[in-house]
Amino acid sequence: MTPAAGARRRQGRALGIDLGSRRIGIAVSDARGTTATPYAVLARSSDDRDARAVAELYRAEEAREVVVGLPLRLDGTKGDAALVVEGFAARLKSEGLRVRLWDERFSTVEAGRCLRAGGTKPRARRAVVDKVAAAIILQGYLDSRS
Repeated sequence: MTPAAGARRRQGRALGIDLGSRRIGIAVSDARGTTATPYAVLARSSDDRDARAVAELYRAEEAREVVVGLPLRLDGTKGDAALVVEGFAARLKSEGLRVRLWDERFSTVEAGRCLRAGGTKPRARRAVVDKVAAAIILQGYLDSRS
């Protein structure tokens, strides 16, 4: 395969997911798969309903893959939160989605810093921090591919 063909194959929209206990932050990339943008925040329900909702967005956006933030510990090991994310990722795969796990350490902290630096008020930050964290996760993944 030529380098140009490989680049074409990687192109396409991707969804980024920041899975929390109460909310799911979602980001989407542009059609070329180079820039992530905060997209939506979903209230958590059940893994089955949440996976179906993500699958609907995946299909509506004609995404080629979904990147799910994996909350590893500082030493790189998996804790309880990472196991929950892996279970949710498996549920997304059962919906027919192409899933990638991506180290998300500090994404929510970084999202909060960005929002504070931009002057976003605390109440408004709570409403968007999850989708901004999802965009940070997705952008890190997209940048690693180039």
